[in-house]
Amino acid sequence: MRKLLKYLKKYKLESILAPLLKMTEAGFDLLVPLVMAQIIDVGIHNRDTGQILKMGGVLVMLGLVGLAFSLTAQYFSAKAAVGFGTAVRNELFRHINSLSYREIDTIGTSTLITRITSDINQVQSGVNLVLRLFLRSPFIVFGAMVMAFTVNARAAMIFVVAIPLLSVVVFGVLLVSMPLYKKVQRQLDRVLLTTRENLLGARVVRAFNRQPDEITKFDEENDLLVRSQVFVGKVSALMNPATYIIVNAATIVLVWTGAWQVDEGIITQGEVVALVNYMSQILVELVKLANLIITISKSLACANRISAVFDVEGSIVEKNHGKIVTGAEKALTAAVPKVEFAGMDFCYAGAKEASLSDISFTAMSGQTIGIIGGTGSGKSTLVNLIPRFYDVTEGCVRIDGTDVRDYPVGQLRDKIGVVPQKAVLFKGTLRENMRWGKTDATDEEIYAALDIAQAREFVDSKEQGLDLPIEQGGRNLSGGQRQRLTIARALVRRPEILILDDSASALDFATDAALRKAIRENTKNTDMASLAPHPHGNMTVFLVSQRATTIRNADKILVLDDGQLVGQGTHEELFDTCEVYREICLSQLSEKEVRARG
Repeated sequence: MRKLLKYLKKYKLESILAPLLKMTEAGFDLLVPLVMAQIIDVGIHNRDTGQILKMGGVLVMLGLVGLAFSLTAQYFSAKAAVGFGTAVRNELFRHINSLSYREIDTIGTSTLITRITSDINQVQSGVNLVLRLFLRSPFIVFGAMVMAFTVNARAAMIFVVAIPLLSVVVFGVLLVSMPLYKKVQRQLDRVLLTTRENLLGARVVRAFNRQPDEITKFDEENDLLVRSQVFVGKVSALMNPATYIIVNAATIVLVWTGAWQVDEGIITQGEVVALVNYMSQILVELVKLANLIITISKSLACANRISAVFDVEGSIVEKNHGKIVTGAEKALTAAVPKVEFAGMDFCYAGAKEASLSDISFTAMSGQTIGIIGGTGSGKSTLVNLIPRFYDVTEGCVRIDGTDVRDYPVGQLRDKIGVVPQKAVLFKGTLRENMRWGKTDATDEEIYAALDIAQAREFVDSKEQGLDLPIEQGGRNLSGGQRQRLTIARALVRRPEILILDDSASALDFATDAALRKAIRENTKNTDMASLAPHPHGNMTVFLVSQRATTIRNADKILVLDDGQLVGQGTHEELFDTCEVYREICLSQLSEKEVRARG
């Protein structure tokens, strides 16, 4: 929690004024029993109506002034808490975006969602209550004890015994409940994970008629969460009856001792009432403090979980601290490979074996590199290393002769356009989605990209042009339409390196062929809209696919098998020399078709 307090710096004044104003209001509350004692001992005892009205007016004044201080304190504490929550949420979102795929894979998406929503809301509520009550309640408790000594020292000894007992109960419950609340939050993560999986995979669940099984699974996780919450709730619920028992027992003793002291003339009736009022104030404040302790327990558990995410450092570190790498043009003229893998090994976090081993190849500017292999052979992993979504374990990946780890991340990724396996579009218009690739792209550039991506026809059929509304995830479009738009989005930025990661799997063979032909013809040394010479030379294309027909015309084909590069060369060379590639081709086409199309 201490690490998160820095986000209250902008609200120092509010954070100081809120508790001070609440303690001022508490001071007025402590004066009320003394005024009541005056009314009883002077006004009622002497039947002095004027004194009663005068002291009654003082009570009203204390109430109104206390209300004003309380409302002002509420405003300041709410402002500080909401500002704190906003700052933490913004910073956590920024930090999550700075993490690489490795850290996000390790932490898990569901728990990150919980921490940036539920956990921060819980901490925000805790900050609000702490500013309002954390100092006020102890101030009332100990202030009431001090005021009791000013009334009658002997009777006030009851407070000296009761308050430590109450403190033991309150802090004992706190120590027990805090670890339990952490367990509840972890189980909440599991419930969220199950919910998220079902929502994302709703079509698969229904296609296989697994709704009853998924409902059973969710019920089990939810029941475990409920049992955990009920158990910690029972522990926390012990606080109120325990404090009531102690305070009521102290009140009984106070009234009993006060009765015979009044009878003997040691104290007055008004002073006994004042002492009972102070004990009642202690009871009320301790109930508030008990609820505050429960909220603080939850908040601290959530704050620790948020801090744990902040403690995770991204594995993608910029060595040159943002210094721009120059010399790319010189590298081109010197015939340096556009992309080079040199003795590269890669292992996912927590994996026992490497996903890719001893990968070495080069790709020159303007070449099309096909990547093929069986499921799980490491194709997507390989291309994810080029934009440095992951860092290599051994060896290196170079672009224009420079290790990708020596580039500023922003400069590196400006060179690259990526179309992932899963087509992801964002809620907004088609124009807004296309400008993810290039924020200042003109309509002409966007339409040119749509033409290359074979998406122009269906966009024109919608009759809304670039103002076509796109729903979240592109759910108002078919799978093939989403894939073509994501390809167009990457083409808009006119990258030096284009990565198509099995991004045409939903397209029919004719559209796929037309797409590949358009990319090949329109990415050679030209700008997107004007077809003028491009300053970075020809676009280097990495084409990942399960289809042999998709990559057969590539300048170089890489064949992966179980994380190993088992062959590289042209289609004809590999068909004759690489057994794995030959098997893939023959599983899709006859040998005559392969030879004929070669």
